[in-house]
Amino acid sequence: MPTVLRVGPYRFHFHSREHDTPHVHVSSPEGEAAFELGPVGRRGSSGYTRQELTRIEEIVVTHEKEFLRRWHEYFAR
Repeated sequence: MPTVLRVGPYRFHFHSREHDTPHVHVSSPEGEAAFELGPVGRRGSSGYTRQELTRIEEIVVTHEKEFLRRWHEYFAR
């Protein structure tokens, strides 16, 4: 699971065996979630409060272009 970004307690990563639509996973001691990329949308989550999910989604939106670039680079191998 390649890590593409760390922000505070959050680790943003891809699952290396996935090849469906671009998305990013986030995990921390509090929970985990996944967000679609292009456009950003929540795929699912567990353990996070609504406020945490809002903050995480803001991070995903801010870094969406980088996540998409990294997704295409990684899965083009």
